[in-house]
Amino acid sequence: MKFVVSSIELLTHLQAVSRVISSKNTLPILDNVLFNLKDKHLELTASDLESTLTTSMTLENVSDEGIIAIPARLLVDTLKEFPDQPLTFDINQETMGIVITTENGKFSIVGQNGGDFPQVPEIKEEEKSGFEIAANVLLQGISSTIFATADDELRPVMNGIFFELSTEELVFVASDAHKLVRYKRSDAKSSSDASFILPKKPASLLKNILAKEEGQIGVEFDGKNAHFVLPHYKLVCRLVDGNYPSYNSVIPTDNPNKLIIDRLKFYNALKRVSVFSNQASNLIKLQLTGNQVTVSAQDIDFSISAHERIPCQYEGDEFEIGFKSVFLIEILQNIQSSDVVLELSDPSRAGIMLPLEKESENEDVLMLLMPMMINN
Repeated sequence: MKFVVSSIELLTHLQAVSRVISSKNTLPILDNVLFNLKDKHLELTASDLESTLTTSMTLENVSDEGIIAIPARLLVDTLKEFPDQPLTFDINQETMGIVITTENGKFSIVGQNGGDFPQVPEIKEEEKSGFEIAANVLLQGISSTIFATADDELRPVMNGIFFELSTEELVFVASDAHKLVRYKRSDAKSSSDASFILPKKPASLLKNILAKEEGQIGVEFDGKNAHFVLPHYKLVCRLVDGNYPSYNSVIPTDNPNKLIIDRLKFYNALKRVSVFSNQASNLIKLQLTGNQVTVSAQDIDFSISAHERIPCQYEGDEFEIGFKSVFLIEILQNIQSSDVVLELSDPSRAGIMLPLEKESENEDVLMLLMPMMINN
């Protein structure tokens, strides 16, 4: 088995798939990337048993076909040090010896039997659902929600992004019980109602590779696994088992107090004032009166405090509400609009944040944050 490949092209593909590899693999074979050479196509596969990512390259100079597992970290670390040049891989499939020849040198590695690599789970035909979605729409849906997922060992359903499909729209939902994001797209639909929970790790892998992809993404899933077929990659992952909580029931509908504010001014004021908040609670207060909001924080233990006034448009009663500053800052970071709308009903009920201007007429973004009690 022998082939010639560009060092930069191989490194780019290897770095993308090797993100799947876990630092605590139970099977030694999973520390490797599977090389499968067939019909001038080199397919690279990495897996952690839960997620499997495959990419392929077309090669010109190939002799023989074959399959071998090569240590991922050793190969990536070596390729990082090469300038762009052709590399010749000469693989003896009996001894698993790999010789990489460059313009000026020779590097020897020992691989493992590719037949020992885990098989990719198939989607059951009788349970299969599927849809197509534009790469940029899927990227926007994941990017808008992934930050709000939880790390909760007791409730694994909260640790992923909930995809809710219907004939009218696709809804992405993520929540950690403190904050919730609902992102709707009317330009992504399914032929029937269906849903699944995508775990955080494959969602993060998709986010990384979707930025470079264009065109349509094919998605197929059953009760256990999902396949995402991209132009240059294929991701297969195990889905989170369980039922997602009824998220619509926690979104307050009657919010008479409405605030419109410059997102960047609000964000920067929160960053400055939150330095003075109590490190344990991160409590920050918003006081709404007239056409201004006063952002304040204090830490009684250290006798420090800060407040800052920001002009805004406000309709509603005089109002004071407390939020955890890190969550509020995180939400503002993930809204694209230059102005944001904050809708409030009661100091003990969740506040809703919306972008004033939509990036696309097909999207609907809603972010919710639970308040904190203010001890006067």
